[in-house]
Amino acid sequence: MADSTLVAGAGSWGTALAITLARNKQATYLWGRNPEHMSELIKNRCNKRYLPDTEFPALLEPIADLTPHLESTRDIVIGLPCKALRPFLEQIATLQTAQEKRIVWACKGIEPGTQMLVHEIIEEVLGKDISIAVLSGPSFAGEVATQQPTAVTIASKDQQFIDDLTRQFHSKSFRTYASHDVIGVEIGGAVKNVMAIAAGIADGLGFGANTGAALITRGLAEMTRLGVAMGGQPETFMGLAGFGDLVLTCTDNQSRNRRFGLLMAKGKTVDEASETIGQVVEGARTASEVATLAAKYQIEMPITNQVSKLLNGECSPREAVEALLSREPKQEV
Repeated sequence: MADSTLVAGAGSWGTALAITLARNKQATYLWGRNPEHMSELIKNRCNKRYLPDTEFPALLEPIADLTPHLESTRDIVIGLPCKALRPFLEQIATLQTAQEKRIVWACKGIEPGTQMLVHEIIEEVLGKDISIAVLSGPSFAGEVATQQPTAVTIASKDQQFIDDLTRQFHSKSFRTYASHDVIGVEIGGAVKNVMAIAAGIADGLGFGANTGAALITRGLAEMTRLGVAMGGQPETFMGLAGFGDLVLTCTDNQSRNRRFGLLMAKGKTVDEASETIGQVVEGARTASEVATLAAKYQIEMPITNQVSKLLNGECSPREAVEALLSREPKQEV
């Protein structure tokens, strides 16, 4: 149905967003890349792997066959990992109705190898004429699914699309705030994952609350410097998609990126930590891309650089922290 919404990505976050839409009386399809997983969702009417305590609302239909629903739906919510984004967009590009689609993404990362933001990938594959938006903010999927009060940002240049998404998503437990700063919201969502890895490392090494507060504050400074250099607005980084998401991801163990850092501090390799978590850790894929962007824009991002070096095997967790502590004193900006 043309008035339905398709959510691509049946992990925890994509499922939570699909549940939110369906609870808001929005007919919603949910599709994932793993056919076996989708068969389980169809059979159980629940995502037992990621959100086992939440049954699907009546208006949520998990689907195994993407093609007919991709053709017929206008609005598409993308909850896929950034690495899987381009192949999915290329599938949309083959449709006769491609230019009629409106796309909102909830993935938080940067494309590996190209350092492209999500809106840049969409424009390259589908052109600049379709309506796009980004949904981001401090939001754990499990809490959204169980209707814990949550507030997020929806950013788009298309005010009508913002209004429509607000109508579809906004509820008593899921509050949306509008923004036109797509780039700022994207950078906030990507960089906070890197900072959460650093926070997990610091806590895993036994550093205290002082260290954590300093890391979050300086992480916000890094995020803002890069975001502004790339065209974002400074005030965005003090909002939900910046500071809000940064605090959440750095301080709570529901964060995969924070848990990844904790495991690295305990001596796990990148592969071992990733396998233990069992879901995509966007910060591990994003750190080197953010470091490359920082060099390109000549932005100082010491925390990001140390996380990138650690993930590339160039230093140990303790050496990374010591390198940060040994930096020359400077004026706070």
